[in-house]
Amino acid sequence: MRYDFAPMEGITGALFRRLHHQFFPGVDRYYMPFLSPTRDHVFTPRELREILPENNPDAEVIPQLLTKVPEDFLWAAGELAAMGYQTVNLNLGCPSGTVVAKGKGSGMLADPSALDAFLDAVFSRAPCAVSVKTRLGLSDPEEFGPLLEIYNHYPLAELIVHPRVQKDGYRHPVRLEAFAPILAASRHPVCFNGGLVTTQDCRDLVGRFSGICGVMIGQGLVANPALVRQIRGGPGADRETLRAFHEALFGGYSQLFGSAHNAMMRMKELWAYLIRLFRDSGPYAKRLRKARDPQTFSQAVDAVFQELELLPEADWGD
Repeated sequence: MRYDFAPMEGITGALFRRLHHQFFPGVDRYYMPFLSPTRDHVFTPRELREILPENNPDAEVIPQLLTKVPEDFLWAAGELAAMGYQTVNLNLGCPSGTVVAKGKGSGMLADPSALDAFLDAVFSRAPCAVSVKTRLGLSDPEEFGPLLEIYNHYPLAELIVHPRVQKDGYRHPVRLEAFAPILAASRHPVCFNGGLVTTQDCRDLVGRFSGICGVMIGQGLVANPALVRQIRGGPGADRETLRAFHEALFGGYSQLFGSAHNAMMRMKELWAYLIRLFRDSGPYAKRLRKARDPQTFSQAVDAVFQELELLPEADWGD
């Protein structure tokens, strides 16, 4: 079974991907947080840092694009193909209200005819393979029937299905009952994404849906960087490796951003998940959140590693 790292804005950037692959190898493919090409058809310096091949060595990385304009998608896909990327992913799953209001992400699912026209324009001139990451619809899983008919009409490299509707956000349980008919009816390889945060979640999912081509994990892998290794029978994260990963990431961000304070803010986003890997961490999580300077933050991190028990898996009890 293939295991992919889902894109998570603000966390799984190029530096994180490189270091995660170095300290916790085992993930098959990493998806970049989405790029939003504009009509200017120019990548920003920040976007170039994310996509340049020299910043993405070793592991396979797949860029993701978020746009409703075929010409913008094709321009970006062409630039990425010229850099050596063989596949790009179309984001039809982002549930953010601001994204949906612009008719992008899962907002594109509201108008199947417009989506059909978009895909027709894209696949008529696509310079590389194109996969699609989708939700079930905006408010009702029944919306997915016509959408799947459209997807089946085009030569998708892969269909990544997050079985929630847009209005579910990330809180509503994944709608597993809706997934089996999709798997049976799709003409394309289907990858499952959503709600997988423990080894048992993944093993149960693979046992239930043996026909999937892969599993995509986001929050579970951020909270437990060794999760894929554990799924495959290997050891969990040990304290020394986890600390070395953390220090390399914090130092790398400090250099990249030119500011330890900015690096601290980025690390806080990681700790919102990583703290789940430690027992009875509530007061320590509060100290991390409230830290206002890098020294105080580092002291809070030291306390976590020195005083708390490292769990074999992240605690998702809440």
